[in-house]
Amino acid sequence: MTTEFERLKFRLDAGHMSRREFLGRASALGLSAAAASVLPKSAMAGEPIKGGHLKIATGNGASTDTLDPAYNANDATFLAHRHCGETLLNVTPSSDLEHRLAEEFASKDNVTWQFKIRKGVEFHNGKPVTAEDVLKTIERHSDEKSKSGARGLLTDIDRLSADGDTFKVTLKSPNADFAYYMADFHLVIQPNGGKDDPATGIAAGPYIVEANQPGVRYAFKKFPNYWDSNIGHVAESEVLVINDATARNGALQSGRVHMINLVDPKVADLLKGKPGISIKNVSGRGHYTFPMHVDTSPFDNEDLRMALKLAIDRDEMVDKILRGFGSVGNDMPVNASYPLFDTSIPQRRYDPEQAAAFYKKSGHDGTPIVLRTADSAFPGAVEAAQLFQQSAAKAGIPIEVRREPSDGYDTQVWNKQPFCASYWGGRPTQDQMYSTVYLSTAAWNDTRFKNADFDRFLMAARSELDPAKRKKNYSEMGLILRDKGGVIVPVFNDWIDAVSDKVGGFVPDPNWGLMNNMAGLKCWLVA
Repeated sequence: MTTEFERLKFRLDAGHMSRREFLGRASALGLSAAAASVLPKSAMAGEPIKGGHLKIATGNGASTDTLDPAYNANDATFLAHRHCGETLLNVTPSSDLEHRLAEEFASKDNVTWQFKIRKGVEFHNGKPVTAEDVLKTIERHSDEKSKSGARGLLTDIDRLSADGDTFKVTLKSPNADFAYYMADFHLVIQPNGGKDDPATGIAAGPYIVEANQPGVRYAFKKFPNYWDSNIGHVAESEVLVINDATARNGALQSGRVHMINLVDPKVADLLKGKPGISIKNVSGRGHYTFPMHVDTSPFDNEDLRMALKLAIDRDEMVDKILRGFGSVGNDMPVNASYPLFDTSIPQRRYDPEQAAAFYKKSGHDGTPIVLRTADSAFPGAVEAAQLFQQSAAKAGIPIEVRREPSDGYDTQVWNKQPFCASYWGGRPTQDQMYSTVYLSTAAWNDTRFKNADFDRFLMAARSELDPAKRKKNYSEMGLILRDKGGVIVPVFNDWIDAVSDKVGGFVPDPNWGLMNNMAGLKCWLVA
């Protein structure tokens, strides 16, 4: 027996056998205690194990992607920037704020905010991270000519300053949620704010960019001077862009990758039954949408928009598209997972008779309404568009589903075409969600919705400290968007990931899939 045990131990040490296989064979020999004694305590206790090459497959990437964080618009670029980038703050799974490059932050009046920048942190080019770099970053993203996805959050900035290790922001009016903005995934701090070359991938994150092949592959190696030993456990991490869901599932099952995101609900149970694979799902603020440009015919007609909102069967989509991994939406981008959500707002339901009445009232000429979609728009997006087509037909509303290529969908279709399928990951606060997409000046206003009353309620909510009054403002905004806006929100989706049992440390995060896209930083390899 001893000889056999030593043979197993030799194979383990040589890397010819995984820890799991070693324990299993030793247990069969009746040597569990001896096996446990030779393994590192971290392997037995679930503590992080350093080293190894982690591989992640993501959907929703394109050849037109860039490493400029201002244009973070999909899971692939978000994952990439989580590896190489760092923000001032981060939002935890419990929606608290975690200090990252800012080791302290404070405001006495919610107008002037001060952030103390952590000392001893380096960019990948060896230069120290300074308050001036932070100022330049926020300055670049807040410029009125900027196309940054965070610009809508920064329009109320009056002044920026840097003094020593302190970065200061003065707002035009109070905003109790401003600190959350500094955790936005577009606001990766870069040398000189990224003004020299924002797409280099040089930042202050735990990994250095080794390969940048948009729409194909990103490769990273550990940055040896990274300041936080609590994350960045693997020596190398690789993100493969595999937009086809079937191919992504196959990559996990074959062992080519260790985890995947955007698992289609209809195959989640099938994957769950595969040996060595577990499904990790969590509900949160993510939601699927069908945005309509309210400044483009025929969607500039409010009656037509209402007809389409009433012509979608939300319950059917939860059953057939989400397979129960989610809940119905109400044509506004917030749900009960947000603080101060107004549960008294009536839930909109499928009503083909009312839809038909609004359609007739709109005076539409009866030509098919083109709805563009793609496999990458969200899991099951093509099928969802087809269900929408069928339910609308019962109300006499003709919809033509046009399937577009996944590659380039985010740059050529979303926010370009007047009616399409899309999705949002949600944001930590109602203010941030509304400011990013529905404020009149938001760079990512994908419905072209501009409403003075909505903007006024949003600004009032920012400066209001009384929770009851603030909730009232949010309620008014929700009603305006629900009834007058251009977004159809049929469902709120669970984040569904699939993970190999060779991965340790995976804990689902309601903020986004793949642990808010930090799985590559927080997980480790156990076998």
